[in-house]
Amino acid sequence: MNHRYLTFIKAINLTFDYISLNVAMVLAYYLEGKEYVFWMNNVNYLPIVLVFNFTWLLSANLTGLYEQVLNKDSIKTYRNVIRTYFFFISIICFIVIVIGTKQYFITRGYLAYSAVLFGVLLVVWKLVFLTIRKSDRTRLYDLRNVVIIGSGRVGNDLQQYFRKNSGLGYNLVGFFDDNPQGIEDKNMYLGSTGDSINYVLNNKIDEIFCALPVSEKSKIEQLMSDADRNLIRFRFVPEYYDYGIKPVLIQSFGNIPVISVRPEPLENMLNRFIKRLFDIVFSILVITFLFSWLFPILAIIIKSQSKGPVFFTQLRSGRDNKPFMCYKFRSMKVNADSDKRQATRDDDRITKIGAFMRRTSIDELPQFFNVIIGNMSVVGPRPHMISHTEQYAELIDSFMIRHFLKPGITGWAQVKGLRGETKTTDAMLHRVEADVWYLENWSFLLDMKIIFLTVWNSIRGEENAF
Repeated sequence: MNHRYLTFIKAINLTFDYISLNVAMVLAYYLEGKEYVFWMNNVNYLPIVLVFNFTWLLSANLTGLYEQVLNKDSIKTYRNVIRTYFFFISIICFIVIVIGTKQYFITRGYLAYSAVLFGVLLVVWKLVFLTIRKSDRTRLYDLRNVVIIGSGRVGNDLQQYFRKNSGLGYNLVGFFDDNPQGIEDKNMYLGSTGDSINYVLNNKIDEIFCALPVSEKSKIEQLMSDADRNLIRFRFVPEYYDYGIKPVLIQSFGNIPVISVRPEPLENMLNRFIKRLFDIVFSILVITFLFSWLFPILAIIIKSQSKGPVFFTQLRSGRDNKPFMCYKFRSMKVNADSDKRQATRDDDRITKIGAFMRRTSIDELPQFFNVIIGNMSVVGPRPHMISHTEQYAELIDSFMIRHFLKPGITGWAQVKGLRGETKTTDAMLHRVEADVWYLENWSFLLDMKIIFLTVWNSIRGEENAF
């Protein structure tokens, strides 16, 4: 819905949630602490504050807590708050189990106090918010009366869009056109294009949507000029959507508007730097604390179960479709079809240890060296064999879009269950759509979400992991 204060209200919700969390933590600190040292002077307390705050942000992002804050009724709001709260508590407990409590100011009492206090403060704050929202909701909505100039296909498509998306807050009053034959509902016809400005001024109309074709250039320019002179918001609806373009970014080259086909957050150098820095740090941690001791164990088992090398290397399609050598633990017997044939369920080429590694995704661990080298990322579209890239590029028009990004060890398609053998072109299409969605919607928090879900799915087990 198009609300005047939507972004502001999201920020207010997030701010007061954080205030509730941190007040609860400070109160729990004094309730549990044996020595009443001022909390800001306790060097052991700061890491806990950072972990708790980051975990709440992650939990809220995963559950979509701050989405549609004005649309959800009270039951849905509290249901989402409770789900986020328990998700937050679960992650905190998991972190405490992993890192321990001795070196930090964490006790069972502290966790209990902070959790209960936060829960109470959170419930009270949401009750206050819902009360305020109920009394002032109509003032928060950005309801607008609009007219459309032009009753051609573009104007009618816009009318249908307003009808199907009434929550956007646009109330379509009617059409203006010099040739009104295209208007289905004749009661919606308000007059010729020349009558539009006077009508808008006299009938409390907030915006004009101009859907005239570009061939009517002189009329459009005159309407724009009249709207500006009379302080009327004027929006021009171009016809380029015929080409399936989703406009999200318009740049100006002088007076020439250039529309990007899709958003690519990772074309921003700062975003790319953040992702690369995380890739390097995360990969070093995995290689140091997991791969270093797991490698000799797996190497012995792999060699004992079948002849051949410990590592499996294969040319795969990378960013900009440049091939690179991808590393894996070998999970199959050495065979001549490895560069052409996908693994299938109950594949007789897979060894016993290979089945376990593939089910838990441990066979992908050597790819963290690919990440360090720079030809892969921790999160991104999974790299395909060269032969499959060539095959599916012919069958799926959007297939090559995924190669705008570095391939990843895990990705959005994988955590959505779109992994394993692709028996049909339709199955590959769904995977490609997920990869393109990731390309258009990347954020650092999305990467954190995918990594968390990857670990969770590995523990839980996946149907398509074989």
